[in-house]
Amino acid sequence: MQGLMMQHELMISDLIEHAAKVHGTREIYSKETDGTDHHYSWADCARRTRKLANALLAAGVKPGDRVATIAWNNYRHIEIYYAVSGIGAIVHTINPRLDPKQIAWMIGHAEDKMVFFDNTFGPIIDGISGFCPTVDNWVAMCDAESLPDYKTDVKDFEGFASDGSENIDWPRFDENTACTLCYTSGTTGDPKGVLYSHRSTILHAWAGASADVIGGGSNDAVLAVVPMFHVSAWGIVYSGAMSGAKLVMPGPGLDGASLTKMIQQEGVTLMAGVPTVWLGIYNYLKQSGETISGVKKALVGGSALPESLLRAYEQELGIPMQQGWGMTETSPLGTTYCPYPGTDLSDYDSTVKHKLFAGRRIFGVDMKIVDDDGNQLPEDGETSGHLLVRGPWVASGYFKGAGQDAFTEDGWFQTGDVAALHPEGYLEITDRSKDVIKSGGEWVSSIEVENAACDHPDVAMAACIGVRHEKWQERPMLIVQAVPGTTPDKEEIKKCIVAKCAKWWLPDAIVFEDALPLGATGKILKRELKVKYKDFDLESQS
Repeated sequence: MQGLMMQHELMISDLIEHAAKVHGTREIYSKETDGTDHHYSWADCARRTRKLANALLAAGVKPGDRVATIAWNNYRHIEIYYAVSGIGAIVHTINPRLDPKQIAWMIGHAEDKMVFFDNTFGPIIDGISGFCPTVDNWVAMCDAESLPDYKTDVKDFEGFASDGSENIDWPRFDENTACTLCYTSGTTGDPKGVLYSHRSTILHAWAGASADVIGGGSNDAVLAVVPMFHVSAWGIVYSGAMSGAKLVMPGPGLDGASLTKMIQQEGVTLMAGVPTVWLGIYNYLKQSGETISGVKKALVGGSALPESLLRAYEQELGIPMQQGWGMTETSPLGTTYCPYPGTDLSDYDSTVKHKLFAGRRIFGVDMKIVDDDGNQLPEDGETSGHLLVRGPWVASGYFKGAGQDAFTEDGWFQTGDVAALHPEGYLEITDRSKDVIKSGGEWVSSIEVENAACDHPDVAMAACIGVRHEKWQERPMLIVQAVPGTTPDKEEIKKCIVAKCAKWWLPDAIVFEDALPLGATGKILKRELKVKYKDFDLESQS
């Protein structure tokens, strides 16, 4: 016997209309590429989204067509998200910090019909447009007065959308229809496309709106530093419309001073980003003496949270940090930190260990760990294995059938992470499969070595990689970026590592770089370091 419930498809267009009707006066703030501030409401956003949707239809965009964006977090980008998916087409978000050749490859692989871009990235467009035959329209996200002279035939956003009607009957269709295409970063070979659906996106937004996950209600102002070109800004664009949160979109202003000003000016209460962003804000606050006392929580993802940064925010700034884990293939939310019931929160030091885990799994994402032969391992918090996940917002395959070996026959996605699962639901990432250092047949956790090194007050960032060794096959070396104006002592760094790691994990060499290579989302690009140091002579360091 089935329940007597209405079969109402989950549509992204319903989110923007809900925001307009129920939370219409709540604001969206953007820092524009020209440095100006832009304020408007969710109702304004919905009105302009309808106009853009009608303009897209008039331009011949059909259901299933891909429409690309190469843009910062701003109000026009939000409008594109809703307008494109609302008419049954697919938003293809592109990371602008990739090599232009790779961007052109993605546009061709996705067969994008249109590309919207911020003027910041105009030189990329002029460089690749001749290699993108599927694109019919290039649209700069500005008005006619701000449109530069391009070699490419470019329309301005405001002119393109100006003739569109403010009224639309949003189409209804199967909720499993694709809405967003996002290519994975940091992979070997060609990037792989993850294709989200209306259903998966809304379920993911519901999960994200939970207080123990991201939260952010109608009285909150959420600073989305995590980019919209990477995993849909963790779904904040959608959960914000659902809950009526004020959105603060930083555009290109990602330095500590600019973000601090936005936080103060716009009354930010929640903020989401990667550790390097929070480090930049912290360093600015310490230098300037300013405060951001209105912030209730800082969400951390993208890479492991160093203990020194956790303690700096929580003990010095009084801002709780909440670490989470996810991937492009998981939309991305998989875990976030919330204390296990009964945790003694009055003993701060005892809580740190759990806060540095990757969080506790959230409902909707099932997890297990397996050995090299696929046998399931115990969730005892001690045994590590290959992490597999599944759920309603986890990818079941890649766009155009690439990389299917990442998915098991019985429906699990193989994340590439090595992890331990704890009985209380905590996920502890011990390494990436490709980053595990195997020395003499035993695993060295590069993440734990890095986090321990970052306990040194003069270490800004650290990367631990494996380097070939004649006797042990592989041994760890550490590459350090120092806090500006300091010169960390290698022996003191080693003491920090030995205090938290097995002594035999101690790197055979420590070298310094002025700046570690970072990807667009703030992750250290270890693959570049591995290439640079692949012939490093460890024996000469002993």
